[in-house]
Amino acid sequence: MYMNQSTDKQLSNLFHQFGDLCLGVDSVGTISASLVTYVSIQALQPDLVINAGTAGGFKAKGATVGDTFLVSHVAFRDRRIPFPVFDLYGIGLQQAFSTPNLLRTLNLKGAAVAYAADLLKVPAVFIKAVTNIVDGDKPTIVEYRQNLTVVTAALGLAVAEVVDFINGKCLSGL
Repeated sequence: MYMNQSTDKQLSNLFHQFGDLCLGVDSVGTISASLVTYVSIQALQPDLVINAGTAGGFKAKGATVGDTFLVSHVAFRDRRIPFPVFDLYGIGLQQAFSTPNLLRTLNLKGAAVAYAADLLKVPAVFIKAVTNIVDGDKPTIVEYRQNLTVVTAALGLAVAEVVDFINGKCLSGL
């Protein structure tokens, strides 16, 4: 997709507005992910959203640090509402756009991105790389910091591979 300089500057200014002015940090997490996705879809009107990022993995499910996954479903893991039907809404389980041909070639914030993309009827795929093992022995923050640089480099290569595969294809070809 081509973006002119005006659109590029508008989006850049907009994304900077999502920083926390009181604490002076970037806005991260589900609210920011959802807002940025929604605004980006409105501005750019893409055919597909690609959400790439890091995630904790579960040793019990076979994940190891550095594994990269093309995610089939996303959900909030810590948003619980103890009322019928609202409990399902709180978990927010959503299926990612099916990409069987991409699979042959080759989440917390993911659920927020999926929610915003779904509101605007834009398919989304999710690529996540494991930085830490949730059910492992090391404290999450220690393992996360220890692995972030290497894992994000590997994630960048995986995303490039996905974009190369998607480039020029119709959604039905994914």
